[in-house]
Amino acid sequence: MLQHPEEDPPVPQVQTGHVVETHVVETVKGPVDTAELGQTLMHEHVFVLTADVQQNHPEEWGSEDERVADAVQKLTALAATGVRTIVDPTVIGLGRYIPRIQRIAEQVDLNIVVATGCYTYDDVPFFFHHRGPALDEAVGAEVPDPMVDMFVGDIQDGIAGTGVRAAFLKCAIDRQGMTAGVERVMRAVARAHRATGAPITVHTHPGSRTGLAVQQVLGNEGVDPRRVVLGHSGDTTDVDHLSELAEAGFVLGMDRFGINLETTFEARADTVVEMCRRGHAGSMVLSQDASCYIDWLAPGVMDLLPQWHYTHVHDDVLPYLRGQGVTEEQITTMLVDNPRRYFENVGRY
Repeated sequence: MLQHPEEDPPVPQVQTGHVVETHVVETVKGPVDTAELGQTLMHEHVFVLTADVQQNHPEEWGSEDERVADAVQKLTALAATGVRTIVDPTVIGLGRYIPRIQRIAEQVDLNIVVATGCYTYDDVPFFFHHRGPALDEAVGAEVPDPMVDMFVGDIQDGIAGTGVRAAFLKCAIDRQGMTAGVERVMRAVARAHRATGAPITVHTHPGSRTGLAVQQVLGNEGVDPRRVVLGHSGDTTDVDHLSELAEAGFVLGMDRFGINLETTFEARADTVVEMCRRGHAGSMVLSQDASCYIDWLAPGVMDLLPQWHYTHVHDDVLPYLRGQGVTEEQITTMLVDNPRRYFENVGRY
């Protein structure tokens, strides 16, 4: 049963820094047992918004009530497929606003798991330019990065007074590579992970093999790759490269089904088929990276992506995988077992 976020989670309370086994995960409605997560889509957004634009030009957004009602309708349709949980990596840079998500979560029969972190492909937000490590040289001593305390606070205390606790951490690296800003965020995420035990999801650009750069930085920070999803791994068909990452221990996000501008449905699905054939079902999770509304796209662009929606995996991808020999056991592994294990590892409280 889902609990109210103001209730204390059923996690053993021990001294800070002690490692404890935990089999609960925080959701918007409160903590749930990981056994209750069920079929889980590991990378879906509710909304992706440009906060400054929306706050200053609300006419673009339209009616709040209508947006919420539309989200409830779409997520209810998703729940009807048998999905029990979505994992929403919307953080700073993507327009996270938890009160709106709470309002939606109360009306849908889904667990919504939210994140903390920072989304950038290049520089850190200006807020951080003259805080933390940027001051090291000026003061002649190491200055802690305020991002770490922000992320830890979202996990341990809740987000912006809502009582909703983040359950995982999010950062990004894209074709720009490991810029100074990207590395700073990634190291802050790693340190928050070590302080809390919360797992990590990284937006990656597999075409330029940025997963290897993630491996180097997070490895340097002492992060177990089994606690890391390399998002958007399905954007490449280089199965040898993906196998290398899987064998290193990472979880691969085959999580952009429906985004078929630079690739095809068959290319994405056949990559999963081949990875399963090679024995890597235990290293993959499935999703679509969809949203109820994303303001990054001009009106009409979505018409070019007719399969990019919440039920595409169940409507089209799973039947195709079955037709290509992927077993029900492998599908359950990707949709149920791997997400459960990702959230089920040890934590620090």
